[in-house]
Amino acid sequence: MKTLRRIVMLPTGILAVLALQVLSASAPDDAPRSIAPYFTPATSSPKAPDADGFLRRWLLLEPIDKPNRTNAVFTDSYVRNTFNTEYFPNQFTVIPHDGDKVKVGDRELAWHALDSANFNVKLFRFAYGLNKQTYGVIFWAVTVVNSPREIQNVRLAAGSNSASIWWVNGKEAVDLFDDRRMVMDDVVSKRLTLHKGRNVIRGAVINGPGLSDFCVRFIDENGEPIKDLTLSLDNAGK
Repeated sequence: MKTLRRIVMLPTGILAVLALQVLSASAPDDAPRSIAPYFTPATSSPKAPDADGFLRRWLLLEPIDKPNRTNAVFTDSYVRNTFNTEYFPNQFTVIPHDGDKVKVGDRELAWHALDSANFNVKLFRFAYGLNKQTYGVIFWAVTVVNSPREIQNVRLAAGSNSASIWWVNGKEAVDLFDDRRMVMDDVVSKRLTLHKGRNVIRGAVINGPGLSDFCVRFIDENGEPIKDLTLSLDNAGK
């Protein structure tokens, strides 16, 4: 307790210097960055959802610059107008390949085919590990879900930090507005049908300050995860 009192009573300036020294020692400016252990490159082999049905294989586009000093602006109209802005050609229809690049303004951004180590896809860690912008950003995500049969009356369940919209086979399924934290199954779609074979899932996530992530899965009428699916990305692991 005496030691604790002495630390607490140190002048603010000294504490600031000590904090800077600790940070400098633990994370030097020139320290190499990596998306590991949060992501690994996707392979060409199909990947099943995890034990809880979450989709962990995604094509992620490097973040698009969209400055916002607060997340309070993420109303329905603001988010829709922002996502309906064309940033790159065919943004609502393209199924990219790993390494494909698009031009957004004066920046060239690349798509990355990745498997997430966690049920929630950590977009902040994706951007940080690639030395990209982490705040005031838009992320685009695409995956292909293969179903062994037609499955009716399923629901897409999603959570995101902060706002996002998700589409299934070109139709809007889920929207999450306002300043929010990522919560599993935060919003659930109306009943929809997964086609036998290929189904394209597309999402856009926007965030100002703070961490960015999302989680997505399909659930049945009883709220149970649908797991007899596979995820595949063309040219992954090429």
